[in-house]
Formats: sequence, C-alpha cells, structure tokens
Amino acid sequence: MNGPAGWALAAVAVIASYWAYGWQGMLAALTLVVFWLLLQFSQALRAMRTAAARPVGFVDNAVMLHARLRRGMRLVDIIGLTRSLGEKLSDDPESYVWRDAAGDSVVVDLPGGRCSHWRLERAAAAPAA
Repeated sequence: MNGPAGWALAAVAVIASYWAYGWQGMLAALTLVVFWLLLQFSQALRAMRTAAARPVGFVDNAVMLHARLRRGMRLVDIIGLTRSLGEKLSDDPESYVWRDAAGDSVVVDLPGGRCSHWRLERAAAAPAA
C-alpha cells in the first residue's frame, strides 16, 4: 500500500470510529494508527541494525539473491534478504549493487522505492592453464 492511501484509510477509520462510538472510538482508532506507525518504525530499525553488522554492498551469494528478488519489493525487504546495505550506483533511476566474494554482482533498480528491474553480472571466468 502506498503512503497517501494508507493515510486516507487511517483518516477514514478515525472519522468512522468517532461517528460510531464518539470520542472513545476516535481515541481507540488513533491508538491503533500510532501502534501501526510504531510497528513500521520498528521494522525499519531492525533492518538497519541487521545491515550495520555487514560491509556495504556485500552479499553471501549474488546468484541466490538474484533468484529471490521479486518485482515490487521494497528496499527494506531487499536489505532483509542481503543483511547489508547496497552500494548506491545512481540516483535516476535509484540503483544499488551487491557483490559476493566470487565477484558476481546484482544491480537492483528501485524507482519510487520499489524493485522494478534487476540484473546479475557474473565475474569473468579465469582462463584455464
């Protein structure tokens, strides 16, 4: 759900609860809205705490990350998969890259904060001796 739709839904809930139950209903609806905001804040802090323990732009296996990515994922969800912050490549479109120890990398485009496109870039194979 996007931000404006969520805020509109919260406003409708507060107004409907006031209409149905008076000030007690409005207070209950406001309590639920604040609780939801605290849950969202807690999720973001948990993702940042997890990512703080790893190097920027590092992932255990780029091929597995490539297989687990889905269109519409948020950056917080991708940070949860990689357990690290991505290395920012560009602002337009907003792009991040994660690399593994073998040199493979995954570049993810996030216009509007949602994953729209990603690509796997394999490391060049070493020539056989």
